[in-house]
Amino acid sequence: MVATGLTALSGFSQAAELEITVQNLTRGIYFTPILITAHSPDQQLFNVGEAASTELQAMAEGGDISGLETAVDALSADTVANPAGGLLMPTAATTTTLSTMDGNTALSIVAMMLPTNDGFIGLNSWMIPEAPGTYTVYLNAYDAGTEANDEIRGGGAPGAPGLPVPPPLEDLVGNGGSGVTSEMTNATVHIHPGNLGDDEAAGGMSDISNTVQRWLNPVAMVTVTVSE
Repeated sequence: MVATGLTALSGFSQAAELEITVQNLTRGIYFTPILITAHSPDQQLFNVGEAASTELQAMAEGGDISGLETAVDALSADTVANPAGGLLMPTAATTTTLSTMDGNTALSIVAMMLPTNDGFIGLNSWMIPEAPGTYTVYLNAYDAGTEANDEIRGGGAPGAPGLPVPPPLEDLVGNGGSGVTSEMTNATVHIHPGNLGDDEAAGGMSDISNTVQRWLNPVAMVTVTVSE
């Protein structure tokens, strides 16, 4: 859950007008609906080295951002949900605007990565610059630590094994894989080790391609323009 204690640093900064672009830098990974939120700097959507919240798990395993959206709305955050209107394709970008209230000086962005078991892009409580200008931030891929990276087809429900395969990934993901692993080696949020994949469309150990659907960090670029 998003941390409490919203009043700690509120009121020490002015509102801002932002234009935000999120670009997918990968060759074969899709991003599920993106959540962009400006909030108090003493709040976090996730913390590396700590267990994921149930809301983060739902986003990271199935692309469901509704729980996180409800949580930040309850904390008076300024939020844009799903600016791309669905999946953000490889190499594609989406742009939106965001007006922030006084005190909402930290920017966070999350979206699930497909095909993965519980991988997501993450920007966590990045301080919005006060000076007008254009700023660029590169995002790493994180593993929520809530599901074993078996790399085989599944439904995407929290706690259920397997990775979701919505259109248009149906013909891009293999089937019949035996599973890369059934064990979870790190139960906290951490940098994603990446997809292993294999070169077999049917069978093998993975349903993921070992060429198209692998990646190196960073996986996304965020451009923030602060207006005067």
